[in-house]
Amino acid sequence: MPAPLETFVLGAVFGVSIAAPVGPIGILCIQRTLTRGWRSGVVSGLGAASADAMYGAVVAFGVTAISSLLLAYASPLRLVGGLLLIGLGVQTLRAPPATEPAGESSGRGLVSDYTTTLALTLSNPVTILAFVAIVTGYSVAVGSAVEAGALVAGVFLGSVAWWLLLAALVSRISARVTTQWLHWVNRAAGVVLLGFGIGALSGLR
Repeated sequence: MPAPLETFVLGAVFGVSIAAPVGPIGILCIQRTLTRGWRSGVVSGLGAASADAMYGAVVAFGVTAISSLLLAYASPLRLVGGLLLIGLGVQTLRAPPATEPAGESSGRGLVSDYTTTLALTLSNPVTILAFVAIVTGYSVAVGSAVEAGALVAGVFLGSVAWWLLLAALVSRISARVTTQWLHWVNRAAGVVLLGFGIGALSGLR
């Protein structure tokens, strides 16, 4: 298998493995898919995938100055991320169930869905360490710009594939979900997001 293709495949696997663990982004995508529709869940996932690709690019192209800067300001970024999670948690707790049919999210709403998950994922620069561990631990070939680009493309598409799958699975059950059930989804998602936000703030040094 040609080196760029092999690197692309490895990047796709890494993208799925980084996106798959259920964290605040996963909770948001599930809640938004149920209450706002499939497009909202997918676009939210695209925001996270974009951030994963950005961090993957920092590592793959060896931009050590940027990665060092992000890690040096890890605490302020963690503070921003924690506060953003708490804000989203409160907003989700107070949000009433959607009254419009699934899939009718407005363009402005979709932009907000994308930017919030992008900002949340970027506020966790420790993700860079995961990419460093992956690249070094698996001796991924990034000796050229083509191979580095293949890795970044693989990470992005692997992450996107996961979010598409998650949104599709959740949207399949959305028709069976009642308004009362959505109230509990909002409350549960809000509490989980608040927990993640408080956890992020408690880890500050």
